[in-house]
Amino acid sequence: MGLQEIAIGGIFISPLLLYALLGFIATLLLRTLLHFLAPTRPLWFEAWFDVSLFVIATALITFVFTVLLENP
Repeated sequence: MGLQEIAIGGIFISPLLLYALLGFIATLLLRTLLHFLAPTRPLWFEAWFDVSLFVIATALITFVFTVLLENP
């Protein structure tokens, strides 16, 4: 897919919107898994951890879709 715009009804939509949605879903899954594995240990700054996890997941998904899947 890369970073080419997607035309839906004459409106161009950035693929980063899709990557961010996938990153959000991955963040929810990873956060749930981490809380399941270590339920008694609270995070120090939980909000910053969630934001950082979202940024890392979105960057990883963008990297996979743009670099790894585009090169033959």
